[in-house]
Amino acid sequence: MLLEVNVTFGVVLAVLLAVAAGVVAFARLGRPRDSLIAGGRAAVQLVAVSLVIGWVMRHLPLLLVFLVVMYGVAAWTAGRRVVPGAGRGRWWVGVPIAAGVGPVVGTLLLTGLVPVRGVALIPVTGILIGGALTATVLGGRRALDELETRRGEVEAGLAIGLPEREARLEVARTAASDALLPGLDQTRTVGLVTLPGAFVGMLLGGASPWEAGAVQLFVLVALMVVQAVAVAVVLELVARGAVARG
Repeated sequence: MLLEVNVTFGVVLAVLLAVAAGVVAFARLGRPRDSLIAGGRAAVQLVAVSLVIGWVMRHLPLLLVFLVVMYGVAAWTAGRRVVPGAGRGRWWVGVPIAAGVGPVVGTLLLTGLVPVRGVALIPVTGILIGGALTATVLGGRRALDELETRRGEVEAGLAIGLPEREARLEVARTAASDALLPGLDQTRTVGLVTLPGAFVGMLLGGASPWEAGAVQLFVLVALMVVQAVAVAVVLELVARGAVARG
């Protein structure tokens, strides 16, 4: 095992979580309890998933339900982050995630690169949904922030005859594209700065370094596609006013 799960593990984990919350409080980076709640939820959710995932993997209907639940949670989380409070279009925020993940996973299944088995489908789909979630939240929030800050430029564009969609795109596009930077940097530095989880997990599972590297490369490239589509779609929704803050 990579880590021994014992009392020391629990103590160190609790200390690290407390340090994270303490730094947030000291630097006034937000609410410290958010870090504590996130850590607590992660623990509960991972325990629950660990108990049921082996069963789910052996039954195709349950596997499909599990994937739908993963997507639903991602869409709900993205909606709350991008459109908090009384904003409109919260459920539209799930569209960029589906638009990015759906075609890629469908292609993988149709070509046979990923079999319809839980042991392969769940981790690959989970990684792609997680990447789409991050890109959608960052892209949507950055686009909406930019439109609020540079409202005068949008109005100037309208004044010279630009359609509203074009005026909003001119202002928000560059900001939304920043959401792609984490994925691009991860891909550029893989093997030099970071060793991603899929790579390490395959090595620990007995795969050869060549096989692990090939799978990780595939995941990174698929992630770039998923995130690019997610950002493009959420930007379009913001530009058309389908997603907006109150």
